[in-house]
Amino acid sequence: MRKIVLIGLVLLSGVLFAARLFYLQVYDASSDSLSQNSAIKVMYDYPQRGYMFDRNMKLLVSNQPSYDVMVIPRDVKPLDTLEFCSLLKITKEDFKEIMHKARVYSPRLPSVVIPQLNKADYASLSEKMYKYEGFYIQRRSLREYQVDHSANVMGYIAEVNNAIIEKNPYYQMGELIGTAGVEKEYEEVLRGVKGVKYIQKDRFNRDIGPYKDGIFDTLPERGNDIQLTIDATLQKYGQELMIHKRGGIVAIEPESGEILALVTAPSYDPSLLVGRDRSKNFTRLWYDTLAKPLYDRVLMGEYPPGSPFKTLTALVGLHENAIDMDDVVGCTGGYHFGRRVLRCHHRGPVAMVSGIANSCNTYFCTVYKKIMDTYPTPQEGIDAWRRDLMSFGLGDFLGYDLPSGKRGNIPTSAYYNKIHDFPTHNWSSLATISNAIGQGEVLLTPMQMANFTAAIANRGYYYTPHVIKNIIGPDTIPQKFKEKHYTTVEPEYFEPVVEGMFQVYERGTASSIRVPGIEVCGKTGTAENFTRIDGKRVQLTDHSIFVAFAPKDNPKIAIAVFVENGYWGSRWAGRIAGLMIEKYLKGEITRTDMEKYVLEGSLEAEYAKPYSGQPFSINR
Repeated sequence: MRKIVLIGLVLLSGVLFAARLFYLQVYDASSDSLSQNSAIKVMYDYPQRGYMFDRNMKLLVSNQPSYDVMVIPRDVKPLDTLEFCSLLKITKEDFKEIMHKARVYSPRLPSVVIPQLNKADYASLSEKMYKYEGFYIQRRSLREYQVDHSANVMGYIAEVNNAIIEKNPYYQMGELIGTAGVEKEYEEVLRGVKGVKYIQKDRFNRDIGPYKDGIFDTLPERGNDIQLTIDATLQKYGQELMIHKRGGIVAIEPESGEILALVTAPSYDPSLLVGRDRSKNFTRLWYDTLAKPLYDRVLMGEYPPGSPFKTLTALVGLHENAIDMDDVVGCTGGYHFGRRVLRCHHRGPVAMVSGIANSCNTYFCTVYKKIMDTYPTPQEGIDAWRRDLMSFGLGDFLGYDLPSGKRGNIPTSAYYNKIHDFPTHNWSSLATISNAIGQGEVLLTPMQMANFTAAIANRGYYYTPHVIKNIIGPDTIPQKFKEKHYTTVEPEYFEPVVEGMFQVYERGTASSIRVPGIEVCGKTGTAENFTRIDGKRVQLTDHSIFVAFAPKDNPKIAIAVFVENGYWGSRWAGRIAGLMIEKYLKGEITRTDMEKYVLEGSLEAEYAKPYSGQPFSINR
């Protein structure tokens, strides 16, 4: 019996030993466990990041080689610190801080000591690296920009921080990730998959070759290239037109929702955020709190849309059966309510088409009040009005494929109930009448302005705006960018509004900036502009706004232009919109007089007025 027990114990021990050995060699050979094994060094092989092309396959972004000095803290041996710091062009104090951070992150995993060496520094350093155990040079790719524009679209890459690493264990300290624009939104498409090599070490901590003959090593997989919807020629032209101005341009192809141009001004050369000077350049851009070159005005800026919003007031009025296109309103130079008046630059009887062409405040305030009065209470009227407007993509995020953005504001009845202390105090439609003409509490981003213009161009629907045209390889784009979004307004109601926008160019507020040979439908806009100076609310020079699409039938481009402190719609925004339309549809400019005016013009003096004490220009 004792013999049987002894044999059983021996067999059991053998089975347990074999099971443990099988587990260690098969199941415990994962990348996570290997990376934690002190006898194995992990080396990453970084892939080429995917290229970016414009809609015509013009190269926008490629890659260039870069070299990082890396350290594995546990492998570091005593070294001549002063000599090493001299080679790295850093101070001894900087070196100590870098090493401290590397040890805190991980003694076994590599950390970046000096990122992005240039070729000259790499050449002088590489031949001496043998003297510094635990340090090595890692080759990787940095972005190389082929254009000096579109920084707000393409975005940039930067080193991951601890928060990103904790959230996504794919990344290690010192690695790069898309941080803005397309680089961020399509990070997983562009980055590829990094390769891994496991190096076996002996008991003296020396490399002795690939672990298990490299059976767990993987090769890097290059990132996918991306074709954007942006037209590089149009984008560059738009950026040139916006020099010495602040604001933005958004151009959309109505039949697809593809963004043709997305210009924010002022902007910056994307190559500034590449290389050893990236941190210094980013800091300079970040602390420019006056021009704000890192602030994307077309997506983040929320502005009163002004008179272009009148087209939506007309459409909602028709849909709600509050007015007919032939109904005539008499204008005496302004819309009077109580002791206030919203003045017009127009007098006489107007209907819908002439009201749009001449931008008559009286007409659209009348339409707005009739919309409100269609319902038993102003609360119901406001909510119905808001529901129709939201079907144009207003008052919410549009869902485009860029990371940043604001939702704008289409006010609710709850908002007005609160500010008027309802039901203690009642309020009527006249309390919100400024909404009729795109002032009041209404706020839109330039992107939303371009999108509702595209919906009008399509006579009642739009596609979600997007900058991705094709992911080369999978050859696909997200399904949501192929779906139509219909407005609540019936298609037949768009025709008088389209005709009114056409007459803006033919005989209305934009007749002086017509583009020969192109039937353009547009709407000028002037929006009041306020800020606080020394705690006081001060009215600044008005904003210049313009929306348009062309041609009138089968439109190919819809555009919104917003110029801060630009006086009135046709002065700056209207000219810029016309030039952009002609550039895209014809490929050349015939209105060279308008081009000269815009390219040589500057609004820098206007932007300095809050600090210089000079008076502002206000359109009454």
